[in-house]
Amino acid sequence: MSAHEALERLREGNRLFASGELSRQTRPSHSRVAASAQQAPFAIILGCSDSRVPAEIVFGQGLGDLFVIRVAGNVVAPSLVGSVEFAAAKFGTRLVVVLGHTECGAVLATLDELQQPVEDQSPNLRSIVDRVRPSVEGLLKTELRHDHEALVRQAVRANIGVSVDHLQHGSEILERLIRVEGLRVVGAEYSLDTGLVEFLDDARP
Repeated sequence: MSAHEALERLREGNRLFASGELSRQTRPSHSRVAASAQQAPFAIILGCSDSRVPAEIVFGQGLGDLFVIRVAGNVVAPSLVGSVEFAAAKFGTRLVVVLGHTECGAVLATLDELQQPVEDQSPNLRSIVDRVRPSVEGLLKTELRHDHEALVRQAVRANIGVSVDHLQHGSEILERLIRVEGLRVVGAEYSLDTGLVEFLDDARP
């Protein structure tokens, strides 16, 4: 499946989910036996760990359809890049979606840390904050610092954009697949209020 076809399938699945048309009867269903025979996901989703944003449900997909990688703040670290490389090279999947969401806790925590540093923060939690930091700290030097809601909106999108850029330009394997085999990496934002996913084809800070 091409990246374009995969993207359209995700759009339609999300439309059905957000509209409430995706009922138990219409939800894609694959038996565990069939799904265990082979793995052929049509899209790779690097998403946030937030329990309110399960990619398979948000996009109306079933077992074996998506290769999902979840981490707080949908940040990119070496092991996560490796997971994307594995799926793209092993299964021929041609679409990667970095899926962030409104009111992301990791982004909020980073903004809080930049404004009021915490001395005894867990080093493991700090590692997540440190990966979000470069995408949002510049925003605090703009007029957005006076508008918290607007600041958070822009910070979430900036963080998505940095992860997209990292995947597009931080891996020789992915760069080759983009250049030669039609791999596409896009950003997307899920709205906790509406259930809709907005694709940000050129999401950058």
